[in-house]
Amino acid sequence: MPEIETNQRDPELFSPPSDVRGMTKLDRTAFRKTVTIPVLKVRKEIVNKLMQSLKRAALKRPGIKRVIEDPEDEGSRLIMLDPYKMFTDDSFEKGELSTLKQLNVSPQISRYNMELTYENFKSEEILRAVLPEGQDVTSGFSRVGHIAHLNLRDHQLPFKHLIGQVMIDKNPGITSAVNKINNIDNTYRNFQMEVLAGEENMMTKVRENNYTYEFDFSKVYWNPRLSTEHSRITQLLKPGDVLFDVFAGVGPFAIPVAKKNCTVFANDLNPESHKWLLHNCKLNKVDQKVKIFNLDGEDFLQGPVREELMQQLGPLSKERKHSVHIVMNLPAKAIEFLSAFKSLLDGQPCSSELLPIVHCYSFSKDANPAKDVQERAGTVLGISLEACSSVHLVRNVAPNKEMLCITFRIPAAILYKNQTLNLENHEDPPLKRQRTDKDF
Repeated sequence: MPEIETNQRDPELFSPPSDVRGMTKLDRTAFRKTVTIPVLKVRKEIVNKLMQSLKRAALKRPGIKRVIEDPEDEGSRLIMLDPYKMFTDDSFEKGELSTLKQLNVSPQISRYNMELTYENFKSEEILRAVLPEGQDVTSGFSRVGHIAHLNLRDHQLPFKHLIGQVMIDKNPGITSAVNKINNIDNTYRNFQMEVLAGEENMMTKVRENNYTYEFDFSKVYWNPRLSTEHSRITQLLKPGDVLFDVFAGVGPFAIPVAKKNCTVFANDLNPESHKWLLHNCKLNKVDQKVKIFNLDGEDFLQGPVREELMQQLGPLSKERKHSVHIVMNLPAKAIEFLSAFKSLLDGQPCSSELLPIVHCYSFSKDANPAKDVQERAGTVLGISLEACSSVHLVRNVAPNKEMLCITFRIPAAILYKNQTLNLENHEDPPLKRQRTDKDF
């Protein structure tokens, strides 16, 4: 092994070969590449002692062994060194040289030709080498059980099948990669998707906040980026409280809340979501605590919710100590459903501290998203919510697009028939402002 003479750094040393640029069908053999790595020859019995002192100098590259057998000497080993730090024996620091001297190791650096293969490159490195130069490389995805859910941009579409296969290859447990091909704008809140690589099976199982959910991902809505928000709302409820989940999906709000010994009324219009909501309630052993409906959101509010509220907020409500919460997680449209609360109930209003608390989700592209959501929700209800609501930033959905949750008590003057609204005397108990927190 000749001694290294050059001290030139090759910035592309650990990049895939340049001729893979533009590849649309994955050819793993095309990623083979030979690189020259600086190595230090040492006796095999002192390798462990020496490695402690050579942490700085040793090669740190996932998937590549730091110590290999010496092909020319059975009793020796070669320690792989960092090619961006180590060129000659002068590259060693004083402490390192001292240890080498103590262990009777020559500081002479040699070189070793090592073959890199597809297995040695990270997904981001592969995609950066394949996609057109200068284009954004997105190697992130949402994981839903065994499924990698991608949201590819236009310039990535010619490479979609290759990208899907790379995601499967480089992420243990992922056996299917899909791409969303339309927005969630249909009645049932799911989206069309294309299988890019791997198995077509969309039946999956996920764990979130210690609960298990099973569903067909192609037919229901599920977003793993909302786990923190599901937990945040769950923590707001106490045992004995009542939750109305208007757009319940497969149960990520309803099930954890039911586990807290709350009474839950959960609804979803999508027959598939309704089916899997029933299934997941049984799976998590809360089926006796959740009443499940398959209705339009407005019909749910004006039917089962109205009937239950008439009982919860009736003459005996003064003895009630629990809270009533209504979750409306349909960000694209939920604010429109707030109109269902107008004059929903008959009779004498309950005391203001017993009025239902609404958690309504919305998207906003406004420069001041919190104020925008407050104004739009207030417009639907015919009141100002600025002084009697809190807005929680859930997550950034896209550039200049936020998902938020506005929380407020429904004023008695809105909820009950034949009430005059006097904003000056509107004295609903103030809601504790929730801290702003992004859930990526």
